[in-house]
Amino acid sequence: MGKRPYRKQLRAASAEETRQRILDALYARLREAPAEPVSVDEVAQRAQVSRSTVYLAFGSRSGLFDALTERLLSGAGNEQIDEAVRHPDARETLRGGLEGGVRMYAAHHDVLRVLYAAGKLDPDGAGGAIARSERRRHASMGWVADRLREEGHLRAEITPERAAHVIWLLASFDAYDLLAAGRGLEPEDVTGLLVDAAERALLR
Repeated sequence: MGKRPYRKQLRAASAEETRQRILDALYARLREAPAEPVSVDEVAQRAQVSRSTVYLAFGSRSGLFDALTERLLSGAGNEQIDEAVRHPDARETLRGGLEGGVRMYAAHHDVLRVLYAAGKLDPDGAGGAIARSERRRHASMGWVADRLREEGHLRAEITPERAAHVIWLLASFDAYDLLAAGRGLEPEDVTGLLVDAAERALLR
């Protein structure tokens, strides 16, 4: 291997390490002071990098929050969701998706709670990142509902559109948060309740 490709690999590895350190700093900051606004300067200071390095890595404050949201929602539980998506039976896709979602939410409950609560308060940061994530989630719920109808699993009076609304509600962070934090349920109990509710509401 020549010196130039090797140096490029080292630079890429260093850049990725810096990127992850910045995300770790943002994650820790949200856990420690969830009610206080987050500035790029503060995150940079915690990560021991310059403000310009944060912008170089993520493009904008919005990009920083997009990256953190992406990391959290593609971690724990995501592999199970992917497996559920590939399952030939749409009922198993529904069940596995709900279970994977609960695992994903449970793994980072406190930080995700901050991000989802930010909503209208921080449209250029956490709020915007969550809104974009929710739009993608809404589209996937419609896909599951269409599969359930095509395979003949939906009750006769339930349209795919109505099913998508129900799945979107049950698969939401808010549904998990209300049951976990509001009712004190363990993740496995939340999963059982959500899956049972979905099957009773939608399936033959």
